[in-house]
Amino acid sequence: MNEQRTDNRTHGDDEAAAVSRFVERFAAQLVQAGMTRMPARVFAALLSSEQGALTSAELSGQLKVSPAAVSGAVRYLAQVNLVSREREPGSRRERYRVQGDQWHNALLERDAFLRNWQITMREGVEQFGLDTPQGRRINETLEFFLFLEKELGSLMQRWAAHRAEHFGG
Repeated sequence: MNEQRTDNRTHGDDEAAAVSRFVERFAAQLVQAGMTRMPARVFAALLSSEQGALTSAELSGQLKVSPAAVSGAVRYLAQVNLVSREREPGSRRERYRVQGDQWHNALLERDAFLRNWQITMREGVEQFGLDTPQGRRINETLEFFLFLEKELGSLMQRWAAHRAEHFGG
């Protein structure tokens, strides 16, 4: 009986270590892409959790960080639409959840940023004129944002079709 308990604990420890390796590896990649470290770790932990949702206490324990660190990370992740908050039934505790379509939603949210940047770039082109080096650089940036907006729209439509075909959603 002790042998089985040891085997289960060892298996559990191995599984926890594997999850931790995934979380830290993916978090490091997110940090390389520009996300700050703690939100990257929290996001990776949520993504790799069985239910896609954890409480602050669970995240604190898994990541070995303070609840305040988790709170700040979740605030950021919610702001950029990568996680949502939900109340546990019959409790005041919140759970933080990643959705299957969080990347899609995050990219759609970026659409508003692209439109705002386009307005500013147009104003810059008008201010400096296309006959100046800075006007030409700003115009190239504007054209890139216009291209990106067009292509992202098409890409998101193709993703929706792909997702429906492969995941039924």
